[in-house]
Amino acid sequence: MSTNTSTSSTASGGIGFFGLLTVLFIGLKLTGYIAWSWWWVLAPLWMPAAVFIGVLLFVGLVYIWVKN
Repeated sequence: MSTNTSTSSTASGGIGFFGLLTVLFIGLKLTGYIAWSWWWVLAPLWMPAAVFIGVLLFVGLVYIWVKN
C-alpha cells in the first residue's frame, strides 16, 4: 500500500463572510434584537449579486457611450 504525501488539497470550503453575516442577522432577528425587514436581514445574500449586476450595467452603458 502506497501513500502519496506530496498531494495537497487546496479545496476551500466554509461558509464565508456573507454567509456568517446572514446567519448573524437571522439570529438577531429571531431573538428580537433587531426589528429589520426580512429583506434587510437577508441582504448579505442578494446584495453582492445586485452590486455585480449594477457594475455590469454601468460598464455596458459606458462602453455603448464611448463606442458612439
